Amino acid sequence: MASISGKSPRFKIVLGSSSPARREILADMGYEFTVMSADIDEKAIRREEPEQLVKALAEAKAEAIKQKLQGDSAPDSDQPALLITSDQVMVSKGMIRERPRSAQEAREFIKGYSDDRAFAVNFVLVTNLSTGATKGGWDIPEIKFQHIPDEFIDRVVNQGDMTCVAGGLKLTHPSVQPFIKELVGTVDSVRGLPRELTEKLIRESLQEE
Repeated sequence: MASISGKSPRFKIVLGSSSPARREILADMGYEFTVMSADIDEKAIRREEPEQLVKALAEAKAEAIKQKLQGDSAPDSDQPALLITSDQVMVSKGMIRERPRSAQEAREFIKGYSDDRAFAVNFVLVTNLSTGATKGGWDIPEIKFQHIPDEFIDRVVNQGDMTCVAGGLKLTHPSVQPFIKELVGTVDSVRGLPRELTEKLIRESLQEE
């Protein structure tokens, strides 16, 4: 199920995410994988610090998927198997911004970015399903914004599909780019799966085999 481009499959990967962006990033990294969704109640898991919140959510997703994998669908024991889970929240004006619960909340989130900055707080967890060992880490890009006009905010909120993400705005959408002054970090991290960190954690997990 999992392979590095140009090499025979050495291990299997399960991506514990229903995010199209994360699937695209992992495929672009040269891996084959299966996808499973954790289906957890994320709102039931609360932490005051954003770094601890995304870590707790990634760990909860991993535990839920490990339970699903028990039984007939469990990975074969003759090949290492890795489970990748992750979570992301935006932080703006010191406040955690998850997926907005309403159009009004999305509007407030985006207004808060105007002429300001925000941080995309990511945690990636790689669980070696063969050994139970885990490796995890954070990646936190900073996004600096230009002024965002009310007309643009109203348009994207009314569209709906632009606001159904952590932080309430798809930052990599072409229509948003004119309002981003500077990105300190990588686009893949803003999209929810930092490539460099994920590669590092995969390597470290396999070294313990």
